[in-house]
Amino acid sequence: PPVVYVPCSLLPFGATELTVDLRPTRDGRMALLVYSALDRLVDCCGPDQPWTVMPSTDLEQVRLATGFELVFLDVEIPVELRDAALQRAMTFEREGTARA
Repeated sequence: PPVVYVPCSLLPFGATELTVDLRPTRDGRMALLVYSALDRLVDCCGPDQPWTVMPSTDLEQVRLATGFELVFLDVEIPVELRDAALQRAMTFEREGTARA
């Protein structure tokens, strides 16, 4: 695809750079997950997943910056493997619970 949607980590207030999410594979390599459409990212990663969109041609710059070894397209992340910290943070926000 000409552009891809990339899962990212939550940014702290005032941050100027994104941190893309890398996932370890069973053989120890690091993979970057990318999605061909926003609805696929939401379906595969959950509605609370932070993301960015970038031209596919920028993936080489991301590889140089992060060292990922593989790219997987439109992979579904099982709910139990989605970012637990993100899920807790979003639960606290929804419930109005103060974060410690």
